[in-house]
Amino acid sequence: MFKEPSTASILLALLISLAHAAEICAAVDPVAAAGEEPILELYMHDILGGSNPTARPITGLLGNIYSGQVPFARPIGFVPPQGVAIPNANGAIPSVNGINGIPLGTGLAGTTFAGTPNGQNLNGNPATQLGPDGLGLGFGTITVIDDILTSTPELGSQSVGKAQGVYVASSGDGSTQMMAFTAMFEGGEYGDSLNFYGIYKIGSTVSRLSVTGGTGKFKNARGFAEVRSLIPSGQHFIDGAETLLRFTVHLSY
Repeated sequence: MFKEPSTASILLALLISLAHAAEICAAVDPVAAAGEEPILELYMHDILGGSNPTARPITGLLGNIYSGQVPFARPIGFVPPQGVAIPNANGAIPSVNGINGIPLGTGLAGTTFAGTPNGQNLNGNPATQLGPDGLGLGFGTITVIDDILTSTPELGSQSVGKAQGVYVASSGDGSTQMMAFTAMFEGGEYGDSLNFYGIYKIGSTVSRLSVTGGTGKFKNARGFAEVRSLIPSGQHFIDGAETLLRFTVHLSY
């Protein structure tokens, strides 16, 4: 006669099935299985000037100098002889990067274009250039970006998408940039993207931006990104000025 399985046998089989299902879940999404926040790491390459720029200042004095609209301003890439001053509209004379001619204070690198350690002067104070009104020459400069996102720090590594948006020089001393952009990821059936907003502090060990939503698999995403400035490896030669940022994104849904 057929013997019905005991309750203990049924419970044992159920436990084995649950354990097997948990293993599959952990293999597919180990972060979710561990009950931790999903973490995404991205590297953003912001390049000013050169033959393949990904960012362009479009407003403000430095933006006008960058595009050659200020009277007597030299084109980007032209470095004047040592000691030759370049006049501009408000009487202030910005310093430039001696390699590519980009005005000091332009972009996410800020005063590091001055060629002094940590962008400081001989007294150890931030090397901020002030206009006649007492504000930094870069204050209010809006820069539009179409920056490359990669999975590792090298510019020539696998691209995962683009960061498209703007950053604005939002402090009078040139030490912060307000960033608002969307990380648009390549591939994916639903057009995956993440939105970021917040203040990036130039020269700070870490800055934090808010995650304000997204699309596709990042729909209703919340959280924040820790942003750190890194030194480009130099393995991939470019003739522009590159700022490399690492984004460690902590997400919840």
